[in-house]
Amino acid sequence: MKSSSLNTPASNPPNASLGLPKLPVWQPFRGPFERWPHLTDLLIVLLMFLLTLLMWSHGGAREVLAMQSLWDVMAFQLAFVGCFVLLWRRTHPWQVQGVILGATILLELGLPADGIVAMAVSLYSLGRYEANTRASFIGVIATLVFVGFDQGIPVQPTAAGTIAVMLVWALWYIGRRLRFRGEYLRLLEERAEYLERERNAESERAVAAERTRIAREMHDVVAHQVSLMTVQAGAARAISRNNPQAASEAMASVEAAGRQAMTEMRHLLGVLRPTSDDTGLTPQPDLNDLPALIEKVRQVLSEVDYETHGALDGLPASVALAAYRIVQESLTNVIKHVGAAARVQVGLCVGHGILSIRVRDDGNTIGERPMVVSAIDEQSSGGHGIAGMRERAELLGGHLYAGAVDGGAFEVHAQLPTGMGKT
Repeated sequence: MKSSSLNTPASNPPNASLGLPKLPVWQPFRGPFERWPHLTDLLIVLLMFLLTLLMWSHGGAREVLAMQSLWDVMAFQLAFVGCFVLLWRRTHPWQVQGVILGATILLELGLPADGIVAMAVSLYSLGRYEANTRASFIGVIATLVFVGFDQGIPVQPTAAGTIAVMLVWALWYIGRRLRFRGEYLRLLEERAEYLERERNAESERAVAAERTRIAREMHDVVAHQVSLMTVQAGAARAISRNNPQAASEAMASVEAAGRQAMTEMRHLLGVLRPTSDDTGLTPQPDLNDLPALIEKVRQVLSEVDYETHGALDGLPASVALAAYRIVQESLTNVIKHVGAAARVQVGLCVGHGILSIRVRDDGNTIGERPMVVSAIDEQSSGGHGIAGMRERAELLGGHLYAGAVDGGAFEVHAQLPTGMGKT
């Protein structure tokens, strides 16, 4: 039974499963006053009423307990009301204090009886449960004035009178301080809950962003290699009867492209698995891998011109990776939507802290290719083509344009800040 209880959802909260630290908020001990408030108040009422009667039995008003006159009955009724009104001390603290203070004044001035013990609890409740600070202050000041005059402090101050006044103030002040402390703890709990919600929301946003990044990388890897494989396989099928040797070479290229696609996919998916000592890690592609990429594309397209201007070495890894993926995706779009007869110009230029990328074909295609590319990449495929390239550029603080230019050609032009100042 003990081992099975450890697997219940209650023993494994979400934060523990995610490995998130739990905020250290101190929780106060919940005593009987918090667990059974109504029952506790009833017991307090009975205790205060019995203590009041006990005080009267030892004082000069012990004849009141015999209830031999109407005044005795009225004194008994005032004591009863002054004690049992404490049942509402949590919800109406200043009204309860007013009733008890009024009953005490009547007993002191008009009836042969002492005060009511319930005033001590009422003063504490006035400070503890009264949200209106002004009403709380008025209630305690009125009580202080009454006790001061009752003890004759303005006429002849005594030690007993001073202690009585200080006791009134101390009971109210203790309740007030406990109220402030309770409010402070409540604010801490609310802040802890808010921070926990924000942390969970931030974790969800981080997971969503990582999923988007992985989807973008997967699209860039798969789309390029599969496009090469599709074109080469189609060419092999077309020439298989007349030129078996060329068809065999084309299928060998398909095999090589497939193997490279599997290698890149394995590297990309490796980040989703727990790391281990035997995990083979390969670096992400950069601008030094562009010549090899161009050579592969030249096996499919009729002509690919590649030019560079400026020093491409030393660029930040994020900029180099984004530039490689933009060129790769642009060439993939040419292969998919133009075909093997396309002529492409690829140019990279570094200057004034900007890496400029330009991929342009000659527009040798059938139909309205730019609209087709936009529809496929932005809508049907979830925006992983042109939208993915634009997202890469914007994440680095740059921008990207993709669309038709003069003569029906299609061009992808991106500018990425290198963060290296002017060169």
